[in-house]
Amino acid sequence: MTPHTDMSECRRLLSHGSKSFYIASHFLPRALRESASGLYAFCRIADDLVDLGDDPRQALVSLHQRLDLIYDARPENHPIDRVLSQIVIDHKLPRGLLDALLAGFEWDTDGRDYNTLAEVCDYGARVAGTVGVMMAVLMGVKDRATLARAADLGVAMQLTNIARDVLEDAEMGRRYLPASWTGDVKPAHIAAASNAPDGEVAIAVSLAVRQLLLLADDFYQSGTAGLPYLPLRAHIAIAVAARIYRQIGMQIAATGYGWHQGRQVTSRVTKIICSLQACGSICR
Repeated sequence: MTPHTDMSECRRLLSHGSKSFYIASHFLPRALRESASGLYAFCRIADDLVDLGDDPRQALVSLHQRLDLIYDARPENHPIDRVLSQIVIDHKLPRGLLDALLAGFEWDTDGRDYNTLAEVCDYGARVAGTVGVMMAVLMGVKDRATLARAADLGVAMQLTNIARDVLEDAEMGRRYLPASWTGDVKPAHIAAASNAPDGEVAIAVSLAVRQLLLLADDFYQSGTAGLPYLPLRAHIAIAVAARIYRQIGMQIAATGYGWHQGRQVTSRVTKIICSLQACGSICR
């Protein structure tokens, strides 16, 4: 395949996998948009291979082997691997960040329980904070303080994801809300409680979702504080993504933290409004 065809596959994955990031990516310069799309594509297929595949542990072994080849400039004959290999060369992307991402996926494979908020944040740092840092690296950021803000923004988005997906995760046998907040209720109990929203378990989960979104707001504030240190178009793009993602939490709050109502989504019109709001806040 040609580099153009390889990149088309990455853009296709981004457009189907995350409408929020796809919209935000249009604000990036073309070269950076392509690098961001390639990075997203690898993260997406890695997550799907582990989450949806028949053998998650073997998938992790295979992904580490693919990274070995990518970092040896001998990628597998796969469009996403070829694109990521070029990204590694062009941006000197540290291998440790991708290894940390896969370590977070391994926690899912292990069926890890999260007893404390700190443990949930550790998970978020691996599966999303790393992505924030990698995006900052693609944008040329080297300053440690700005990289830390990028990690915080990634964690903020992951906490939003957790709040949005409480019911869906419970139905998959997972609970990311800290046990110290929910009384250590099991995923099956959470799923069952969706049919009794006035019950004790459902109320405890709603309170936990509220706390999680309040914490996410703190991480959003910390993360967005680093945006002025990015190149202007990168600043705009990440501000758009953050504003759209933060809107999900606002919609959850508007339902009275009704996690039992299922996943909240933002409409295309809402995404456009959020994009205009983000751009307007920068131009003030």
